Amino acid sequence: MLTLHRASVLLPDPAAPSITDGAVLVDGAAVLAFGPYASVPAGGARVREWDGLLTPGLLNPHGHWLLECAYHPDPREDLGTEPLMLAADGERRGGSARRGLQRMLGYGTTAVAGPFELPVVRTAVARSGLHALPGDGTAGGLDPLAATGLRGAVHRPLTVGGRADFAVFDAASAAELERAGAGGCLATVLGGRLLYRRR
Repeated sequence: MLTLHRASVLLPDPAAPSITDGAVLVDGAAVLAFGPYASVPAGGARVREWDGLLTPGLLNPHGHWLLECAYHPDPREDLGTEPLMLAADGERRGGSARRGLQRMLGYGTTAVAGPFELPVVRTAVARSGLHALPGDGTAGGLDPLAATGLRGAVHRPLTVGGRADFAVFDAASAAELERAGAGGCLATVLGGRLLYRRR
């Protein structure tokens, strides 16, 4: 199924200029075309319109700490929504990891760095569809932009034929996004599937 994602601003690669009124055409899990909206053939595609900045998906380098050390409370626990230092094992650790991965999607994350040593965390990461990459296990927060800025946080630029992994942010430019942080994520698409949308 073809889906056309139209955005106020498209930034397919943070090292390249942005495109005003841009679009990404997705076929299944792959990018079929991208560029100015007027030049991308929609051809019966379902159209999603986004009022914001569409960028490649982001890499969170703190996956090990966020998923294996920190605890993501269940809303029913009345412990807030921020990651905590709280001992958890087995099923409770697995639930925390699943909630942590969902929260990462809310920051435009499409790839996460390990290492992932706990079986319940490895399973949660594999089932999430996020790309698991090697890492050094450093501590840090949910916002991938906090340490490196957009250039350092992009997992990989959008390419024709490449995976349709991208995010849309409530920002008008890369500079505005870096100032505001990734918490203004409107939507995250992973392998062509809309896995997060801000309500």
